[in-house]
Amino acid sequence: MAGTVLVTGASSGFGAAAAERFAREGWQVVIAARRQERLDELKQSMPQPDHIHSVTLDVRDNEAVASAISRLPDSFAGIDILVNNAGLALGMEGADEAVMTDWETMVDTNIKGLMYVTRAVLPGMVERGSGHVVNIGSVAASWPYPGGNAYGGTKAFVQQFSRNLRTDLLGKNIRVTNVEPGMCETEFSVVRFKGDEGKASQVYNGMQPLSGADVAELIYWVTQVPAHVNINQLEVMPVNQTWSPFAVHRDS
Repeated sequence: MAGTVLVTGASSGFGAAAAERFAREGWQVVIAARRQERLDELKQSMPQPDHIHSVTLDVRDNEAVASAISRLPDSFAGIDILVNNAGLALGMEGADEAVMTDWETMVDTNIKGLMYVTRAVLPGMVERGSGHVVNIGSVAASWPYPGGNAYGGTKAFVQQFSRNLRTDLLGKNIRVTNVEPGMCETEFSVVRFKGDEGKASQVYNGMQPLSGADVAELIYWVTQVPAHVNINQLEVMPVNQTWSPFAVHRDS
C-alpha cells in the first residue's frame, strides 16, 4: 500500500476528487468533513472502501480536531500526506457592506481550521521523519478582485503560512506545497452565493473552468515528484481566465 493521506473538506469539490485520486492509486485515505452522509457516499464509491476511514469533523473546532487526529485507528494514524482543503468563500459585497459573520466564518475555516489541522498532524510527521503538507490556497491570495476582500486575505495567509512552514521544517524531511487554483466549477460558487445556483452558474457562463478532477490531478502530482523535490507554490488558472488591467476611477 502506498501510504496514508488525510483530506479535509472531503465531502465535495477538490477534497472529494483528491480523495478519489489517491484511492485509485492504492493509498489509504482519511476523509474528513462536516457532512457524514456525503462521506458515507464517497467511501462506498471507492474501489476499496476498507482503505477509507471517514471522520465527521468541523475544522473550526480545535479540540475536535486534536481529538479526531489522536483517535485515528492505528492503521490510519501514520499520516504521510495532509491535504488541507477545507475552506470557503461567502458573499461578494464590498468591504463597506460585507456581512461580518461571513468574514468570521472565512477566517475561522480558511485560517484557523488550516492551522488547527496542521498543528495536530505535524508532530507525527516530524517524529517519523517524513511527510507532505499540501495547502489549498487560491489565486485570490495574489490577485485582488472586487468582493474578494476577506476571502483573498485568508488565502494570502495560506500562502505565507505555507512558506513559513517550509522554513520551520528545514532539515526535517517534510515537504510543503501551496496549490492555488483559479476559477473552478465545484460547489464553491453555490456556497459563496448561499445556495443561489442561478448566480453560481453565471460565474462560468461562456468559458471552460477548471474541474475538481483537474485540481486533484495537480494535488496528486506535487506529492509524486522525487522525494528531494519540493513544489513550493503552484498557481493554476483555466486558459480562459487571466488578469485584468488596473482599474482607474475618473471624476469626469
